[in-house]
Amino acid sequence: MDIDILYEDDDILIANKPAGLLVIPDRFNSALPSLNKMLEHKLGQQIWVVHRLDRDTSGVICFAKTEQSHKYLSKLFMERDVAKYYIGLVNGRVVPEEGRIEKAIVEHPHVKGKMVVAKRGKLSVTDYKVMEQWPLYSLVEFRIHTGRTHQIRVHMQSIGHPIVCDELYGDGKPFFLSTIKRKYRLSENEEAERPLLHRLALHAWRLEFKKEDGTEIQTEAPLPKDIGACVKQLNKWAATT
Repeated sequence: MDIDILYEDDDILIANKPAGLLVIPDRFNSALPSLNKMLEHKLGQQIWVVHRLDRDTSGVICFAKTEQSHKYLSKLFMERDVAKYYIGLVNGRVVPEEGRIEKAIVEHPHVKGKMVVAKRGKLSVTDYKVMEQWPLYSLVEFRIHTGRTHQIRVHMQSIGHPIVCDELYGDGKPFFLSTIKRKYRLSENEEAERPLLHRLALHAWRLEFKKEDGTEIQTEAPLPKDIGACVKQLNKWAATT
């Protein structure tokens, strides 16, 4: 797998993580590929993980190339001195089109690996802004001010607009063209419709921070092809539904 490197210098490396790829090795299945090991192999040196993305989330992720840089960046992320922006396709039309979600998040009491909104949880803050809307879906930009597990996914579920294809917090249904195109028909060579998107429709879009020497880093990862294909078809067909 060819990994797109968005920015690199002597201290840091910023990559565009493909959806479906782990950031670090799975402790229960070390045979699964992981982004950090692939990059270490490509670079021929050790790198340090600074923050994480869910396996099915694509986009901008930063690694440290030195221990000093790792120490600095870890502190930066911990103290929330990093601007992290995401783009997601969500179910429904979001009203109001811009706002802030401040809801505490905690681990689900019975379901391992799942989070829920609860007063006894940790304060979590997500700003959102609708970029485009259609009858059944919205494309939304998010900025997270805290880094809780599954924060955007939990917050959007809590206001009734889960991320498309989210199996844990939504219905998990793939995105099919037949959902938005009237009188959809299979082609002669198709036995069944193939989804335009069948993974979590969330993308880490932009990362902004200052390095220890004061250098300003602003890095963006373009919208991936699968989410982009959904947006293209929504613009083409949704107005007719």
